[in-house]
Amino acid sequence: MTLDPVIEKCRILGVLDDGIVSLGAKALEHLRAAQLVIGGARTLQMFAAHIEPAAVQRDLTGALSQVPEWIRAAQTQGQRVVVLATGDPLCHGIAAFLASRLCIETIEVIPNVSTLQLACARLGLPWQDMKFSSVHSKDAGDWVPGSPPGHGLYALLRDIRQHDRLAILTSPDNTPDRIARMLVAEGLADDFEMAVAERLCQSTERIVSGMAIGAAAQMPFADPNVVLLWRSRLRAPQVLLGLPDASFEQRHPEKGLITKHEVRAVSLARLQLRADSVVWDIGAGSGSVGLEAARLCRNGHVYAIEKNADDAAIVQRNRLAMGISNHTLLHGKAPEGLQDWADPDAVFVGGSGGELAELITLVLQRLKPQGWLVMNFVTIENLGVAVAALKEQRATWDVLQLQASRSKPILHMHRMAAENPVWIVCAQAGGVA
Repeated sequence: MTLDPVIEKCRILGVLDDGIVSLGAKALEHLRAAQLVIGGARTLQMFAAHIEPAAVQRDLTGALSQVPEWIRAAQTQGQRVVVLATGDPLCHGIAAFLASRLCIETIEVIPNVSTLQLACARLGLPWQDMKFSSVHSKDAGDWVPGSPPGHGLYALLRDIRQHDRLAILTSPDNTPDRIARMLVAEGLADDFEMAVAERLCQSTERIVSGMAIGAAAQMPFADPNVVLLWRSRLRAPQVLLGLPDASFEQRHPEKGLITKHEVRAVSLARLQLRADSVVWDIGAGSGSVGLEAARLCRNGHVYAIEKNADDAAIVQRNRLAMGISNHTLLHGKAPEGLQDWADPDAVFVGGSGGELAELITLVLQRLKPQGWLVMNFVTIENLGVAVAALKEQRATWDVLQLQASRSKPILHMHRMAAENPVWIVCAQAGGVA
C-alpha cells in the first residue's frame, strides 16, 4: 500500500510596514525557510534581506488569479511556500481568496494586526462595533449618484448607509478624497467625520483627523492609508413600508403620477421581495414603488425607467431626499435600455408607454425562477391587453381589483371618498392559470 506524500502547508504571513520587527519568531522561521515567496513588489523588496537567496520570488501584482496555481505546483514538488500579505490576511485579504481555491488543509494563516485595528488604536477608537470595509478594487472613477452595483464604491456606500462607524481599506485609485466626494454627492457630508491614517508603521506615518468632509474631498493623502468614518449626527429611524403619499414629491400643477399608498402596499407585498432582490420599476412616475422597494431590499438593487423628463427629475430628488443609494434611474422609454440591467427577481409595471404586450414577453423571459411580475392598471383596455399577453405566454397569473375609500371632513363630520379602482395583475413565468 502506497501512502500519499505529506504536502507542506503554504504559510500566509501577515506583515506590516515596519518590516521584520512585525514578525513573530514562528513567522520569521517560515519566511527564512521558504523556497517560494509570493507577495506584492513593495513587500518582497521590504523583506528581501530575509529571504533565502536561492528561493524563487513571485510578484502577485496584477496576477492574483495565478497565485493558487503557483502554490499548487510548488507543493506538488514538495517546496515550502510563503505568501506575504498586509496585516490580517483574513480581513479583506488574500487568505480568503486562497482558501476558496486550495484545500484548506494545505494552508496555514499566521495573522498580524490589521491596519484597520492599528488606525483605530492611533485614534483611541474602539473597533468592536465598527464595520470593516474595503475599496481595494479596480478603479471605477468618481462616484456618480445612481451608479449600479458594478461601481467600485457601491458596496462601501451601502455600508455607510447602514452603519454608524466604519474603518475602510483604500487603494491607490479609490482614495480618501474620492470617498469624501462620494459623501458630498450623496448629501452625507454633514453626517460624518473622517480621519485618515497614512503610511502606518513607517517613519513617515501621519494621522489626519478633525477634517470636514468637504475639505477632505479636495485633499491629497499619502498611500497606503486607511480611512475611519463615524457619524456626527444620529440617523433618523426609517419607515420601511407604507410611506404616505405626501412623503414623495409629485408633479404639479398636474395630478401627481404616484402609486397610491394602499395600492403600493399591496403591490410591494405581491412582489415577494427579499433583502437581496434585484427589482425593475418600469414607468416609475414619482418613484414611490421603486424607492420603497429599495428600502426593503437593502442588499439588493432597483433599476427604474421613466420616459417623462420632469418625472425622472422628481424621482432623482425623491431618491436623494430619502437617502437611498441602491437605485438606478434611466430616463427613457421601455424596453430600450433594459437589456443592460441585471436579471430581476421582481418587476413592477406602473406604466407601459404603449408597449405592454412586448414588455410582458420580455419580463417573463428575463425573470429569475420564482420571480414575480406585478402590474397596475386603471383602464379596462390595458387590463385586457395584459391578460391576453399572459395567456399567450402561458404564464401563471391572477387579478385583484382594489377599491379604497378614504375619510374626508364634511362640516363637523366625516364622509368616505372613493379612490379610483385599480387592477393589480400578478404573474409568474410557466404554467397556465
